Amino acid sequence: MIPLSLVTLALLPLSVLASQDQASPIHVPISKRGNAIPVAKLPYIVDNIRLKYGYDSRLAKNSRRASSAAVPITDEQNDSSYSGQVSIGTPAQTFNVILDTGSSDLWVLTTSCQGCGSSSFNPSSSSTFKQSQSSTELDYGSGAVKGVISEDTVTFAGYTINPQIFLAVTQTSQGLLSSGLSGIMGLGFQTISGLQTAPFWAALSNSSQLSASEMAFYLERYVNSASEVDSAVGGVMTLGGTNSSLYQGSIDYQNFPSGTTPSYWLQNVNSMSVNGNSISISNGLAAIDTGTTMIGAPSDVVQSVVKAISGAQMLSGEYEGMFEFPCNTNVNVTLNFGGQTWPVSAADMNLGQLTTGMSRRASQSMCVGGIFDVGSTISSGSSSGVPAWIVGDTFLKNVYSVFRASPPSVGFAQLASGLNSNTGSSGGSITASASGVPFPTTSSGSGSGSGSNPFGSSGNGAAASHAAMGMTLLGAVAAGAALVL
Repeated sequence: MIPLSLVTLALLPLSVLASQDQASPIHVPISKRGNAIPVAKLPYIVDNIRLKYGYDSRLAKNSRRASSAAVPITDEQNDSSYSGQVSIGTPAQTFNVILDTGSSDLWVLTTSCQGCGSSSFNPSSSSTFKQSQSSTELDYGSGAVKGVISEDTVTFAGYTINPQIFLAVTQTSQGLLSSGLSGIMGLGFQTISGLQTAPFWAALSNSSQLSASEMAFYLERYVNSASEVDSAVGGVMTLGGTNSSLYQGSIDYQNFPSGTTPSYWLQNVNSMSVNGNSISISNGLAAIDTGTTMIGAPSDVVQSVVKAISGAQMLSGEYEGMFEFPCNTNVNVTLNFGGQTWPVSAADMNLGQLTTGMSRRASQSMCVGGIFDVGSTISSGSSSGVPAWIVGDTFLKNVYSVFRASPPSVGFAQLASGLNSNTGSSGGSITASASGVPFPTTSSGSGSGSGSNPFGSSGNGAAASHAAMGMTLLGAVAAGAALVL
């Protein structure tokens, strides 16, 4: 199965929150489930990322009261993705979903979806479930989901939106989700929502439930674990603020690059080095995406990266766009955003050893690098607004990352001492609990996001109207409802 979470990206409306007394943030622990990603699956992972961002596919040519909270998140398949628990309905039914700053919609498998697994939402068991007459399809590089646009009470990290619009999935491509996952929670901007509604995160901001219009992530590392990890704490997501126990020093916030609209969470890669060699960058516009496993870069950059690593060479065939290097070589990479340089652990740059027949060099052990060539956009018209870089978890595991909607910006900070050691274990003090604990018991309100509502006047109209007055409209970056991941 190809983990859906390896590819994700999205958008979220900016809210201007009124100044008021706020409770402290809530921190959500992240946990880990699944086995290590087989190297054989990397071509599909890379291909799905390309499709998501509008780049040419190499393989799948036919595919298309205010407060804050800390949430436990799960590290899926040795850093391939990170998930958390969401509750839907009355009484609540709880599911593991991908937490994705790269998409905008909430969807979950239902019991009407044949062959979708036992962890599915049962609409008939919820007294608050409502179903519209509208159905839609969300397309991903590795498949698609189809379902009915619905609404119900949704709770995450102790916060509740009632009602929240989501897609009740009745059909999905085989292998779209890894075992134990039931859907995805998009944490991006509304402008590319396939359901044309405010995502859960935005609905909380619009109804003034959050202390701050931001979310932060500490992601654990297990990619270099000596054994395949079935389940482990995956880090912490903080909703509505930050967690000072997870970083040291100050958070270096960088506003979105001048002239860009907040479509993706955008930054500029100002400079890069590989093993001490400076890499020339002509286009550094990057999407910062917690839902993407690797780092995607322009072709000329990847070629320069390969030249800077002794014994490295580009791969071909289904691995086209990726590169291999001697497994006994440490690849030390730094990325610079806004003048601040951040190192990437050599452990994150090594995605695993190629088996016989995969490598172009049979004389020594060769491993796959954590950077790949995004290639060219599908058409010249799609290049507008499409980032040249996709900076995913290969980088984000090395920093404390903050996504702030007002003003639109992304911030990075140095991890607290002891976090994300090269053994993949956490040696620092994390205030959030391990996965599986109940959601924090902070007071929750109800609200409704703005946007097209197939349910007419249902929902909290007053909250939506109030939120609309304080919202900066960003404009769309892509037409159509399909979400390409």
